[in-house]
Amino acid sequence: MAITVGLTGGIASGKSTVSAILREHNIPVIDADIIAREVVEPGKEAYNQIVKCFGRDILLEDGTLNRSALGEIVFNDEQKRQQLNVIVHPAVRKEMLSKRDHYLQHERNVILDIPLLFESNLTHLVDKVLLVYVDEEVQLKRLIERNGFSEREALARIKAQDPLKDKVAKSDGIINNNGSKEETRKKVTHIIESWNLK
Repeated sequence: MAITVGLTGGIASGKSTVSAILREHNIPVIDADIIAREVVEPGKEAYNQIVKCFGRDILLEDGTLNRSALGEIVFNDEQKRQQLNVIVHPAVRKEMLSKRDHYLQHERNVILDIPLLFESNLTHLVDKVLLVYVDEEVQLKRLIERNGFSEREALARIKAQDPLKDKVAKSDGIINNNGSKEETRKKVTHIIESWNLK
C-alpha cells in the first residue's frame, strides 16, 4: 500500500539534510519550499495577488519578489503574515497534490516536505508524520550561523512557527538532529526500514 509521509520540522532543524538522505534512497520528495518559490514567479496568479496586496515596494528591479523585504514585513506583523499565507498556501497545496498524484501512479511512497505541516493544518494530506527535531538553543545557533541573522531576527523567525517540542506528540516518527550528520543518517535509514519506505 502506498504511503504519503509528511516530513516537517522547524526552521534550521535540519529538515533539508533529512530530505536529501531520503532522496539518496530513491524515495521521491516533493518540497513545499521549492513549490512556494515557483508559484510566486512573475506572471503567476499568486504573484499578482501578492503585488496587489503588498505593493510594488516588495519587488526587485527585475520584477521578482524581494524575499528579504517581504520576510521583514511578515515576520513582524501577524496580520500581514496571514494575508500572505492566504495567497500562497492554496497555490502550493494544489501543486503539491498534483505532483503527489503523479508520483503515486508509479512509486510506492512519496514524501511531502512541508515545514508548516501542523501550523497549516495539512496533516490530512499524509498517512504518517516524520518530525525533524532539534533543541531550541541548537536551532537558534544554527539559524544565526547559516543566515547571518542577529539573535532578534533569528528568534522572530523561530517564534513564527509552533515550538518543535509541541510537535513531538503529534508525530509518528522523530529524527533527533542535535547530533552529527552520520547519526542523523542512521536514524533516517532506521525509519525507512521500519516504515517499509523502500
